[in-house]
Amino acid sequence: MISASDVKALRDKTGAGMMDCKNALNETNGDIEKAIIALREKGLASAAKKAGRVAAEGVVESYIHMGGKIGVLVEINCETDFVAKTPAFLELVKDVAMHIAASNPQFLSTDDVSEDEINKEKEILRAQALNEGKPEKIVDKMVEGRIKKYFKEVCLLEQPFVKDPDKTIELLVTEKIAEIGEKISIRRFTRYAMGEGLQKREDDFVEEVMKQTAK
Repeated sequence: MISASDVKALRDKTGAGMMDCKNALNETNGDIEKAIIALREKGLASAAKKAGRVAAEGVVESYIHMGGKIGVLVEINCETDFVAKTPAFLELVKDVAMHIAASNPQFLSTDDVSEDEINKEKEILRAQALNEGKPEKIVDKMVEGRIKKYFKEVCLLEQPFVKDPDKTIELLVTEKIAEIGEKISIRRFTRYAMGEGLQKREDDFVEEVMKQTAK
């Protein structure tokens, strides 16, 4: 027998509807932790179904690091103007803008990395592997593995979220789609760093940005 207090506890943890929580608890024999996983899986599946929808509303968010050292503009779209004004959506936008300031992605996704750029990086990685004395027969497999790591370093959607490295930015967005119920997509972004291209002292921007968000 699923109690009302169990349903409320699950709802408080997940934000899901009362009936969804009750059904999840019934499916998992009252195990709250398993019910949380079940709700999350259903939410992500629902989010995937929204991929083909049109998202033409949203906001352009700016983020300026203290002292004006880094500036970010990011456009994130959703389906309705109503959702664009909700705290949940705006929180996502602010988090993504802050992440871009900290992690300095060069591309939005792997699709935005040109074939020439990928081939150039593969040549560098291949030369590195050979210089490390790796056998020729395993170099190509090593390069494929390292190119995936390269994508995680330079592509926004592939990067670990700075506030929760266990999830990527792509998963962060997907979870928000499941929570809000609309398609959400990061369309474009620009990041400026003061004195970029000029010779200057290197600062740990990730550490600085995280210090500011912790206050």
